[in-house]
Amino acid sequence: MTIDVHGHVTSPELFKRFPMPPSLADIDGMIEQKLAVGIDMTIVGSPVGAGTMVPVPGLDNYAQPADQLDAFHEWVAETVRSHRDNLRGYVYVNPFAEDGSLAGAAKLLGREEFVGLIVNTSVRGEYLGSPRAEEFFAMAEETGSPVLLHPPAEPVGAAAMNGHLGLVEHVARPCDITCGVASILFAGWLDKFPRLKLIAANAGGALSLLREKLDLAQQRARGGPPPGAGGPPRGGPPAGGPPAEAVAPMSGQLSRIYVDTATPSRLALSAAATVFGPERLLFGTDSPPLTAPLHTGLDLVEELAVSAEQRELIRSGTARELFGLETS
Repeated sequence: MTIDVHGHVTSPELFKRFPMPPSLADIDGMIEQKLAVGIDMTIVGSPVGAGTMVPVPGLDNYAQPADQLDAFHEWVAETVRSHRDNLRGYVYVNPFAEDGSLAGAAKLLGREEFVGLIVNTSVRGEYLGSPRAEEFFAMAEETGSPVLLHPPAEPVGAAAMNGHLGLVEHVARPCDITCGVASILFAGWLDKFPRLKLIAANAGGALSLLREKLDLAQQRARGGPPPGAGGPPRGGPPAGGPPAEAVAPMSGQLSRIYVDTATPSRLALSAAATVFGPERLLFGTDSPPLTAPLHTGLDLVEELAVSAEQRELIRSGTARELFGLETS
């Protein structure tokens, strides 16, 4: 059995309003294509709710009317019910929402069609390390819901790409995951809410290549390198905090994050298995809308230098436990 934790769908109603890849509307075609290569179930949702990842002048994905978002989630629920053996759903929410939608998202998670949350790694240029995200993380821990951390339609730095949509999609968005998850770690949310289940999309962006850099950033935040190590003059540790040598390395926090395998890079996936650990990898394709051959993602997992038992965890075992699919 193989479970894809990273797929997207969009309702026919939204296709009337926004330009989007046609694959997002072909639910039966998606299921058929995945079954043909051995992908039995996909957890689907939208990283923009009732919006679109395609740039639309004047559209603000974070200013969605509540009734439109409710209608979208009802459509997702109906779609899952119609394909009970092959689909489960994510609930979309703006993690900085102050309009009661966090409570609404928690209520939706009580329905069997929904098994997780999907949120953006930044919102209007603000990462989730912001204190404004505390209520969201508290809700995610209380519900026990896995959270897919997905880049937004307009990631940090998108404007600097001068309208090059390819660079926005394939460079700026993975960078948003990298910086967004790092901000979560440095904000201490995993310590404050230790039962959080966070999944970084796209193999965690570049985080697996920045493990040592996270520790250097931590040293700098606590006063810089020790005397004689070079760099700027050392300052003292934060007032009231433990001495620098008593603080666990930030890189150790990476083993508390799950990542999906939705990357075309063998190097990135191998690094993710090394840094996060095979037991923290979840098979994902980002398809739809990505159109890369589905067998490519499966082949990359097969090529990983892991045991047969670990490979089975990546393909389905960890996802079954994390999303409660054993008894669902």
